[in-house]
Amino acid sequence: MKALIEKDRCTGCGTCVDVCPVGAISLVDGKAEVSDDCTLCGMCVGSCEFDAISLPKVGAGPSDAGQPHGVAPTHRGIWVYAEWRHGNIHRVSYELLSRARQLADKKKVPVGAVLIGYKLDGLEKELFSYGADIVYVVDHPALAHFTDEAYGNVLAFLAKQYRPEILLAGATSIGRSFIPRVAALLKTGLTADCTDLDINDDGLLVQTRPAFGGNIMASILCPYGRPQMATVRPRVMQACQLLEPRQGTVEKVSVPEHLLKSRVEVLEETISEGPSASLVEADVVISGGRGLKKKENFRMLEELARLVNGAVGASRGAVEAGLADPSQQVGQTGRTVAPVLYMAVGISGAIQHVVGMQGSKIIVAVNKDPEAPIFDICHYGVVADLFEFIPEFIKRIKGECGDSQN
Repeated sequence: MKALIEKDRCTGCGTCVDVCPVGAISLVDGKAEVSDDCTLCGMCVGSCEFDAISLPKVGAGPSDAGQPHGVAPTHRGIWVYAEWRHGNIHRVSYELLSRARQLADKKKVPVGAVLIGYKLDGLEKELFSYGADIVYVVDHPALAHFTDEAYGNVLAFLAKQYRPEILLAGATSIGRSFIPRVAALLKTGLTADCTDLDINDDGLLVQTRPAFGGNIMASILCPYGRPQMATVRPRVMQACQLLEPRQGTVEKVSVPEHLLKSRVEVLEETISEGPSASLVEADVVISGGRGLKKKENFRMLEELARLVNGAVGASRGAVEAGLADPSQQVGQTGRTVAPVLYMAVGISGAIQHVVGMQGSKIIVAVNKDPEAPIFDICHYGVVADLFEFIPEFIKRIKGECGDSQN
């Protein structure tokens, strides 16, 4: 997409050439020409006293601009990248399919799901039950292990071939890694870490995400690029299976061999185990902060997490102090979690941490400082010394404490 020049009005004065901040306009045969480097900033539009420059109409995709009235747009449908890991579909894919079904019903368009990997037979059935109308499958031994390059090339190839209007993916470690590459290959915009999606009156995707440290919620539109792309945080949307059995279409796609090549070779994949292994997917997360003082004290939280089948997280302060591993960090510069229960132990509640867990259904805070900011956002607060409270709490869960004790 780029600015449009009305040749009959253009006088070749060169004013637009001078004001363009990216050098995308030049004079050819005495008329302004706009290159593909145009960023649609609009500065040239305001500078032209002859009204010879305009921007494409809002809502028109890159190949849809200038189509005659009544002609169907070339981009249609809502796609979800169905993230595949170790033979299973990631839960966020079902959450996105459920929302995509709702959005597609508003626009009266089909829902597509994209499966990329190896030995994928049978996985499409679950995708149909969450709302997919068609599943595009790329099954190849070269895709047995995830790499940004191969997966990004394949998804971009499919989007160019089938031209969805909207493309969604989970804001997981994999999604955050390769979806920006896909957006770059497609020369379209991407909104990352969304917490809500909707369709406005113009049929555009409204992408909502926290901004400025979670102090505001920004609603973002991508009026010019297609597909409109967004990654969505896990667990912020509900995964709802359809009540009636649903049949769909499976389309197995072969892609050019050169797209499957990657400059990265995966030698081995190891599935992590332990209390922090499934931090993003866990229904219960027990997180610790600097208040735990020593790395050894995190063992209390690990024991508690095992008892409640949860995962162990940490604040940035705890990670920087060497009390916890960086993979456990929850917050703006760490992982975003939204479990049923989030327990913040010895965490003050800085905004950078809060934005990573504020989507939790129930937040419990344990801190000896009654003025700690964490108490402003928690549902239940315990003002107590964590070194006294947590061991007693563990005993209660184990049933080792008598009913007569408080």
